[in-house]
Amino acid sequence: MKPFTTRFAPSPTGRLHLGHAYSACLAHDTAQANGGVFLLRIEDIDQGRCRPEFEAGIVEDLTWLGLTWPLPVRRQSEHMAGYAAALDRLRQLGVVYRCFLTRREIMEQSMSAPHTLGEGPEGVIYRGPAQPMSHDEEDLRVARGDPFAWRLSIRYSQDLLGEEFARLVFVERQIGSNEEQIVTARPESLGDVIIARKDTPTSYHLSVVHDDALQGVTHIIRGEDLRASTHIHVLLQHLLGLPRPVYFHHPLLAGPDGKRFAKRDGAVTLAALRASGLSPADIRARIGLPA
Repeated sequence: MKPFTTRFAPSPTGRLHLGHAYSACLAHDTAQANGGVFLLRIEDIDQGRCRPEFEAGIVEDLTWLGLTWPLPVRRQSEHMAGYAAALDRLRQLGVVYRCFLTRREIMEQSMSAPHTLGEGPEGVIYRGPAQPMSHDEEDLRVARGDPFAWRLSIRYSQDLLGEEFARLVFVERQIGSNEEQIVTARPESLGDVIIARKDTPTSYHLSVVHDDALQGVTHIIRGEDLRASTHIHVLLQHLLGLPRPVYFHHPLLAGPDGKRFAKRDGAVTLAALRASGLSPADIRARIGLPA
C-alpha cells in the first residue's frame, strides 16, 4: 500500500498570502497525521509570469511556517519532455485538436450564440467547433505559423470511451473526516479545455495530472475553486492510464471584506505579516489551524 502522499503546488507568480498558508499547512498537517509524505512542487510552466525571486519567497515562507518536504523539489519547467510525451499519447488516441481561435473570438461566438456557452474556471466554456477544420486548412495555418492551442475534445473522448465515459467517478473526502463521497465526473461541464499550446507542450490540466501520478500523490488537498477542474483531471487520468487520487477540497479563506484572498487583488503577503511581527503560531491562529 502506498504511503499517504500529498502536495502543495504553487505557481511562483507572486508572494504567498494567508490562503496559501492555509492550504499548505493543511496538506502538511494531514500528511503528518497519516504518517505520510508532504511534497512541494513548483508549477512554473508560465515562464512569462513566473519569477525566481517568487520561488525563493515560497521556500522562505513555508520554511518559516515550519513545513518540511523531501528534496529535490520538482519544477515543471524542467520536465517539458514528459508533458510532450503525454500530449503525444493523447494525439495518438485522437482526443485532441488544434484550436486557432483566440479568447476574444470565442467570447464573440458566445455572445452571438442562441444559447450562452456558460462560464467555467477558465472563462467562457468552449464546446468545440461545429465541424472539424479540414486537414488542408490546418496544414496551411500550421505552415504559416499561426498560434494555436491543443484542446481536449469532449466529443472525441466520448466516442472513444463509449459507456465508460458516463461511468467516470472520483472519491472526495471531507477535511477532518473519513466520510467518502463517490462523485460522478462530468468533464463535459468544462467543455474543450486547453491542455497545451503551440510553443508549450502542456497546461495546468495536463501537467498536474502527469506530475501527481509520477510523484505518487495519493491524496490531493486543495481549494474548492479547483473542484470543477477535477472532472477534467479524472478524464485525463483515464485516457492516460494513470492512478486516481482521493480528493479533498477545502473552503477558501476570505478577508474582512468577505473577498477571498488572491494574488491579483493584492492580498497581504506572509512576508508582510512576518515583517509586522507576527509569528508562525499567530498565522496558524488566524487561519484556524492548531499551532
